Amino acid sequence: MLTNTKPAARKGKVLLIDASEAWLPRRKSLGEKRRDIPDGVERTENYLPHIVELFQKFADATVTIPTGNPEDKKELRAKVFPTTAFGYRKVTIERPLRLNFQASAERLTRVEEAKAFLNLAVSRKKDAGERAAEEAEGAKQQEAIRKLLKKLPEKLVTSRPDFLKALEDAIKGAGLRISAPVRRAIIDSLSERDETASICRDEDGNPEPDTDLRDTENVPLGEDVQAFFEREVKPHVPDAWVNEAVRDEKDGNIGVVGYEINFNRYFYRYQPPRPLEAIEADIKAVEADVLKLLKEVAG
Repeated sequence: MLTNTKPAARKGKVLLIDASEAWLPRRKSLGEKRRDIPDGVERTENYLPHIVELFQKFADATVTIPTGNPEDKKELRAKVFPTTAFGYRKVTIERPLRLNFQASAERLTRVEEAKAFLNLAVSRKKDAGERAAEEAEGAKQQEAIRKLLKKLPEKLVTSRPDFLKALEDAIKGAGLRISAPVRRAIIDSLSERDETASICRDEDGNPEPDTDLRDTENVPLGEDVQAFFEREVKPHVPDAWVNEAVRDEKDGNIGVVGYEINFNRYFYRYQPPRPLEAIEADIKAVEADVLKLLKEVAG
C-alpha cells in the first residue's frame, strides 16, 4: 500500500513485504485462484498476524510462520527503502548512422522496386489521352535514370559525401531534374548500414543518429546522467551519446522519470543448483526409458 498520509518517521520511505510464502492451497479452486492467505476463519491456520507484525515493525526483518513441519519452512521478509530507490530516468542513447553505397546490380534492383520510382510512370489524370502522355513521359524519365545510375562507379563507397557528389555529377551530366522523393529513393536503395563506414553527418556537422541502433538506459534517480553514461555505456560503445532532447515533461531534465518495484530483485534468494550426481542419475534414467521403448518398438 502506498500512501502520503504516514507518520513523520516513515516519510520518504517505502516498506516492502515479501509474503509470497504466506499461503496454503485452496480446498476448492476458484477459477484461476488456487491459493489462500489463511485468516483463521475457514481453517485453523492464520497468517495475517505475521504480515501485520512486519508492517508495524517498519524495519528490515524476517518472520517465520510456524507450520509444525520443520521441512515446510515459511518465511516472511520485509525491507525498508527510500522512495528514490525505485525511481529512474529513462535516457535515450544514440549511435551514429554509418552507410556504404554501391551501384551494384542487386541494389539497382531496389531502385526499380522503390515506390517513388514506380510512381513516375503512374498518372492520375482522368482523361485517357493525358494519362497516357504523362505515363509515357514518366517511363522515359525512368529509363534516363537507369542509364545515369549505370554510369555510377560499382566500387563500394564508405563516405556519404563522396557518393552524393558522384550522384549529383551524374545527374547534372545527364541533364535531368529529379524530384526529392525519387532522389531519396535512389540514395536509400543504394545504401546499406556498415560499421566500418564513415559517420553520416547533418548540415551542421553533427552525427546523425541511427534509429535501428537507438537504445535506452535506466539511470537511478539521484545519479548524474552523464557520469552513469561514462561508466556504464561509453566503455562498451565509444561512439554513443546521450540524446539530450528527450527530457521529462515535469522537471525538464534529461530522461523521462519512471518508477518500478521489482520484488524479485529486492528479495532474490540464491538457490544452489542440484548436485551433478543427481542430474546425471536423472539423465541415465531417461536414457534407460528411451532404450526400453525402442526395444518394444523394434520387437
